[in-house]
Amino acid sequence: MKTTRPRAVIVTALALAMLSTPFITLASGSTSPVAQQATGFKVQATTFKNNEIDMSANLYFPAGFDASKTYATVVVVHPGGGVKEQTAGLYAQHLAESGFVALTFDASHQGASGGMPRFLENPAERVEDVRSAVDYLTTLSYVDASRIGALGICAGGGYAIKASSNEQRIKAVATVSAVNIGAATRRGWNGDVPLEKQIAPLQAVAEQRTAEANGAAPMYVEYVPAKPDASTPNDLREASEYYLTPRGQYPTSTNKMLFTSLDKMYSFDAFDQVGTLLTQPLLLVAGSDAGSLWHSQEAYSKAKGKKELYIVPGATHMSLYDAPKDVDVAVGKISPFFLQNL
Repeated sequence: MKTTRPRAVIVTALALAMLSTPFITLASGSTSPVAQQATGFKVQATTFKNNEIDMSANLYFPAGFDASKTYATVVVVHPGGGVKEQTAGLYAQHLAESGFVALTFDASHQGASGGMPRFLENPAERVEDVRSAVDYLTTLSYVDASRIGALGICAGGGYAIKASSNEQRIKAVATVSAVNIGAATRRGWNGDVPLEKQIAPLQAVAEQRTAEANGAAPMYVEYVPAKPDASTPNDLREASEYYLTPRGQYPTSTNKMLFTSLDKMYSFDAFDQVGTLLTQPLLLVAGSDAGSLWHSQEAYSKAKGKKELYIVPGATHMSLYDAPKDVDVAVGKISPFFLQNL
């Protein structure tokens, strides 16, 4: 059966929040003891379970870590299409340097984590990944289970908010360049795709699912455009440079997504319960020049509890991933936020 591929502009708009920087490399599956890093923080590879899926993770420890004590701990959720060694790891490092234990992990079906089919972006499972990470943290004697927070970057920010809306063990939630992946998929990167144009990708997914049910090979699309053009939003041009060059490239971040993920992403809304069930303190950090700023503004407008939207002047969506000046500003808000609320 012939399948209809969505127009490139749709896939590019969807290339969205799947963004992430290598600053430290661990061998896959490493079970080595905690390794001391130059700046004093420590990192150790670990694993946990999301139901039957083996999750690949890294734990970050502050200098002078003492396993006989207990620590406030933050789950750091990577962007869609990213992996734990990229921007999530960079923020985890900064949190460890601020005295926290931090946990990063690869999403189900992605990176070094298990799960079939590969390269699936399933928001429901991404949210369950966060809950499962909290489950795991409660089993560690040095984690104070009453002081667990969540930090999400890009799509990971949306997932962190959604998980916190239904997970009372998370006591505070912060985001960097937050993206509601459902809204970005439906409405495009800039949020301006009209409703009548939102149906075409769903029709393409329907045709592809029928084709695959009848023996066709799976279809994959790019998270970020490999060859940006004049019509590509600036955020996504920067994302291409980040993910596909040595600046942020990592072997397990493949810029590949299963096309039939789209119907699951379409049906997801990261912010639908923010106004009712999100009772924890919320901090949203976003760049003034980010095309994705509307997501953070929307989450802020819906939140009813303790909240802050901090806009970094001159920052873009991607500069908050790894640009030292902008990351330092973000960390300068995030670390005190968790120190106050955990």
